[in-house]
Amino acid sequence: MGNSASTWLVIVLAVLAANLPFLNERFLAIIALGRFSKASVPDDAVHTGQPSISKPMWLRLLELIILYFCVGGIGFMLESAAGNRFPQGWEFYAINACLFLVLAFPGFVYRYLRRRHD
Repeated sequence: MGNSASTWLVIVLAVLAANLPFLNERFLAIIALGRFSKASVPDDAVHTGQPSISKPMWLRLLELIILYFCVGGIGFMLESAAGNRFPQGWEFYAINACLFLVLAFPGFVYRYLRRRHD
């Protein structure tokens, strides 16, 4: 894979991974947190298909941190496979963490700031 293709792959993965915690109710898009239970869910929620449990914000942030390190590991592997790996200081990782948070902003807006017209 060329350098340009691997760069774009990491960028696309970063955008998808940054928004993933806000776009679903599963942990890491795999582990379901809650199931429907007629005893614990009101009748109108069962019929509308609303999930019974929503992920708390702290779990979304934990998921965001885990995905940040996963994308960083993929970028590290692609850079090592391309040739020499360049040494990075703490500034590089701080800037990447801030960029990852900026990439997560559309998902945050969709989850918490969007007006719902019910």
